[in-house]
Amino acid sequence: MVEVPWDFRRCREAGQLLNAGPAPGERERRPGGALEAEVLAVLQSSPRALTPGEVGRRLGEGLAYTTVVTVLSRMFDKGLLTRGKRSRAYAYAPVADGHGLTARRMRQELEADSDHEAVLTRFVADLSDRDEGLLRQLLGEVPEAPEGA
Repeated sequence: MVEVPWDFRRCREAGQLLNAGPAPGERERRPGGALEAEVLAVLQSSPRALTPGEVGRRLGEGLAYTTVVTVLSRMFDKGLLTRGKRSRAYAYAPVADGHGLTARRMRQELEADSDHEAVLTRFVADLSDRDEGLLRQLLGEVPEAPEGA
């Protein structure tokens, strides 16, 4: 059993250690997904794929190289990024622009539910009149799929 100093127990019992904020010299933690969003913004602003070192320098927050590599690898695994070898490192690029990524997330949400008709019905019912009109216009421009497709 680990011996815990008495003062620590007293502080913990008083609730003083909960949500005490970052320790001296540490940064405040980001909300979930914030670092991914920052990394994605850096990649989208670049005309070419970037290595983890380049991403880290552009973020400019003193992030550990391993942290940047981990975030990029996870984003690649989620299908948000492509990657190719550049020298000894991978270089990463977004699979789509911001609008394309939003559309991809919408598609993933639809695919996650077995009743597509119910999901789409509720989605359309919740649209503003303007967005519903735009959707109808866009659907009118899409050629019909051949039967059996």
